[in-house]
Amino acid sequence: MPKLPWWRTVWPFRRRVRGGSGRLVRGLVVLGAVLGLVAGGFLLFPAGRTAVEDIRDKLGDAAEISPVKVTADAQVPGHPAGDATDGVTDTYWGTPAPGATVSCRFAQPFRLVAVVVHTGASKEPAEFRAQARPVRADLVVREEDGTRHTKELTLNDKPGPQTVRTGISDVVEVRFVVRAAAGTGKGRHVALGELEFRKRS
Repeated sequence: MPKLPWWRTVWPFRRRVRGGSGRLVRGLVVLGAVLGLVAGGFLLFPAGRTAVEDIRDKLGDAAEISPVKVTADAQVPGHPAGDATDGVTDTYWGTPAPGATVSCRFAQPFRLVAVVVHTGASKEPAEFRAQARPVRADLVVREEDGTRHTKELTLNDKPGPQTVRTGISDVVEVRFVVRAAAGTGKGRHVALGELEFRKRS
């Protein structure tokens, strides 16, 4: 019997088969499928990791985390940036008009699960309507490596918490940019009652 060529000595081709049996073709198909699955696994790994992190966010507990530094590029007297994260909703950060930004920096990177937004000057309806309220905003989240994620928000014009799901890891800064407001007018400014940040615990 003639000596097998070198490629027939490697699995799965090492067995002697009759010509035209189709085993070689089937072996090549199987090998191609295995290689395709391996390549697909590498390509889909980021998406798979994102799905796993999202599931962990939903199944795990969320704890509140406070920023270590809060600044704004505009504010009205008596309503500084720090009032947007002071833990109460009857004080607020006030800005003269839409376009202003409040920035919150954190001591350590963390997994940001959600941001809870309270618009308006108070949760009491009459006081809520006394000043303008953000109804459109950008939430700009920065990771430790500088990567930025921007989420466009449409907010309800009513008192109470509004939860924005995020699911972003290694967060070190969150910026809230007011894009549009309801209830604007002469002698009125835009009021943001509170921003609450939730991390995965």
